[in-house]
Amino acid sequence: MTAVTLSRIDKHYGDVHVLRDISIDVEEREFMVFVGPSGCGKSTLLRSIAGLEPVQSGRIVIGGEDVTDVDPAERGVAMVFQSYALFPHMTVFENIAFGLRMARRPEEEIRRRVQEAAAILQIEPLLERKPRALSGGQRQRVAVGRAIVRDPKVFLFDEPLSNLDAALRVQMRLEIIRLHQRLHATMIYVTHDQTEAMTMADRIVVLRDGRVEQIGSPLALYREPANRFVAGFIGSPRMNFLDVALDGLDGDGRPQVRLPGGERLALAVDGGALDGERLVLGVRPEHLVEPGAEAPSDLRLRGEAVVVEHLGGETLLHVRLAGEAMLEVKASGDTPVRPGDQVEVGVPAHRCHLFRGDEQACPRLDAAA
Repeated sequence: MTAVTLSRIDKHYGDVHVLRDISIDVEEREFMVFVGPSGCGKSTLLRSIAGLEPVQSGRIVIGGEDVTDVDPAERGVAMVFQSYALFPHMTVFENIAFGLRMARRPEEEIRRRVQEAAAILQIEPLLERKPRALSGGQRQRVAVGRAIVRDPKVFLFDEPLSNLDAALRVQMRLEIIRLHQRLHATMIYVTHDQTEAMTMADRIVVLRDGRVEQIGSPLALYREPANRFVAGFIGSPRMNFLDVALDGLDGDGRPQVRLPGGERLALAVDGGALDGERLVLGVRPEHLVEPGAEAPSDLRLRGEAVVVEHLGGETLLHVRLAGEAMLEVKASGDTPVRPGDQVEVGVPAHRCHLFRGDEQACPRLDAAA
């Protein structure tokens, strides 16, 4: 069963077109993440589902019911905001119970639901405290508890972890994943952090400029990005991109591309590319063969290590190639490379992607060794 269906959603703020013909199906019990850069429309789309933002055209269906023009309180959704939005003069218990009291639920039911939510979130000892006596992570649990007690059809999360420090973000991320597994609920989560999207989602919707660029599982987006934008947004560090040109055939009759330094790499190119056409070659830092490694590669590129970032278990090398092109390489934590060293980096052809470079979206072409 489809929990949420968005059909051709359009929204404007005056002359500004913020959502453009968006159609998405969110399955029942699915954890779907909307991700994209600031200003791409992801929070506006979430608020449209909640009914906090009207849409100019399109349909929003939740649990089989068309709610496009239904009041937010009647849509069967619960939203957790970036700001915790807690009442400072109320205790944790009162904050969690507030929505139930507004709905005039019986006091016995209110107490039972609040206790159940507090047990799930492990905040039972905090019920008599006020928000000023809580940490950021505890306040976020209270905000989630307020959503849980409503027993909604769909949970909506609008960048709920952005106000937390790095360590607490990781902890809360794991708690939200466990919460989804425990409640078996449908959840839609908005973030600009692609690491959150990759680790939490069943499926990801990548947005840019109010449009859907690609929908798929985290690994599908990582392995088969639809275009250069998705390839560069998904993955950390981001994918390397080099301007190349299709340059005839190699000695074995295989199509090959010419790199900025004149090196040639044979690739099986599909998608109607023409000889001499300008393309963009993409390869992820973790797929390159680090200097000194004996792993097989189809091309060796020489360059200078300009910056070396030691991160403990791994090292990021920023290598300047001939023609001033830059390449980021993920190497082992004990690599001996230093800034200024001349290094040789291996490129496995089967790990490369090709994108058509003459269009704004830069669609992906099939490329394999």
